[in-house]
Amino acid sequence: MKVLLFNGSPRENGCTFTALSEIASVLNSQDTETEILQIGNKLVQDCIGCNGCAEKGKCVFNNDCVNVWIEKAKSADGFIFGTPVYYAHPSGRILSAMDRLFYAGGNAFEHKPAAVIASARRAGTTATLDTISKHLGIAQMPVISSTYWNMVHGNTPEQIKQDMEGMQTMRNIGANMAWILKCIEAGKKSGIFAPHAETSAWTNFIR
Repeated sequence: MKVLLFNGSPRENGCTFTALSEIASVLNSQDTETEILQIGNKLVQDCIGCNGCAEKGKCVFNNDCVNVWIEKAKSADGFIFGTPVYYAHPSGRILSAMDRLFYAGGNAFEHKPAAVIASARRAGTTATLDTISKHLGIAQMPVISSTYWNMVHGNTPEQIKQDMEGMQTMRNIGANMAWILKCIEAGKKSGIFAPHAETSAWTNFIR
């Protein structure tokens, strides 16, 4: 089994990476392979709603990380999306990437467990988590929870490590993810598979 961890911070080894690494260490100890994907500081195109990705499984924009990530997601079993907090909201890059990931490559994420985490110096974490959690719900993904809100606090990686409850929360995310993945695997071996969702109804509010 493999879990992809998306680092929505432009800093490769910063606070968000430190939190994701704590989750990855637990997953690795539970015989689950991990890969941390770094969004970096290059331009990430926003979704323009062109619908050019329909039935193609990839975005029409091919000059950033999104299509590469969609391909990786197809063979992954679970996901963690991490972001720093900027003005009480997620990183613009991770939000743009997630919009396109789920719009163009939603089939790669459906029914696979996921969690979101936020890293902040002080505040804005709950609004941030709420924003990027919405992607999981529309893709029918089991949401992995922990023993507190999925956040860490600190202004440097060293300070993040001093947030003992925050790091404990990250480790519990890893343990819960590993458990759910094993439950899904056991279910498949017993002939239990994800349901087929109804998709025929498409209602506009004005009619």
